[in-house]
Amino acid sequence: MPTRTLRIPTPDGQADAFAAFPDGGRHPGVLLYSDAFGVRPELEERARELAGHGYYVLVPNLYYRHGRAPVVDLPEYIGEEVRPSIIARLMPFIEAHSVERIRRDAAAYLDFLAGRPETGAGPVAVIGYCIGAALAMRTAAAHPGQVAAVAGFHPGFLVTDAPDSPHRLVSRLTAEVHLGLAEGDLTPEAIGELGRALEAAGARHTTEIYPGTVHGFTMSDTAAFSPSGVRRHWDRLLALLDRALTRPDSSAVNAK
Repeated sequence: MPTRTLRIPTPDGQADAFAAFPDGGRHPGVLLYSDAFGVRPELEERARELAGHGYYVLVPNLYYRHGRAPVVDLPEYIGEEVRPSIIARLMPFIEAHSVERIRRDAAAYLDFLAGRPETGAGPVAVIGYCIGAALAMRTAAAHPGQVAAVAGFHPGFLVTDAPDSPHRLVSRLTAEVHLGLAEGDLTPEAIGELGRALEAAGARHTTEIYPGTVHGFTMSDTAAFSPSGVRRHWDRLLALLDRALTRPDSSAVNAK
């Protein structure tokens, strides 16, 4: 499985990123936004596994303005006893990642994917975990002609009081949407508000609460990890991508 460490030009500098893709041919592009902990071996392995199903997967460092990933030291396993201190160190970077920065970066990442010789000419998918789910939704809403599928898992900040909350942008979507929630990720009221917005937009969508899970359930390097949750995540994600994305060179897909 070929992988690359890349530098992506953006209006604000050079974003470091990890990419994984099958050997040979051209493949649908997938932009993958990390959780709050950022690009690390867990996310690189996620990209490799997804690439094994026939996709070119790009994982940018959300915090590149503050340094190369990881921008803070991370243990191999993020247990509950260390999680609060790590989040506290990351919070200034999270808070600095404004909506305007998200928009500028998203355009640069999509342009990069469109220009890769390994990717096809069709639309892409955008996936996000934790805070990355809100970035994925914003990207899909800002670039409806380029994004055919958007998925968010154990999402954060999808429904807020802000005038530009992600749930207020879904009228612009043309992508199919899947949201996989942990128990407690969103209140019933927030889930209802998000669902009504998606329905009003005419978006094809599914929102599920994955039973027995807590926030962060897909990440095996954290205490939140749920084997059953991550299996359901793969089932839903791969089916979504298969429906939404065109394979320009199906003979070159190296399915796992």
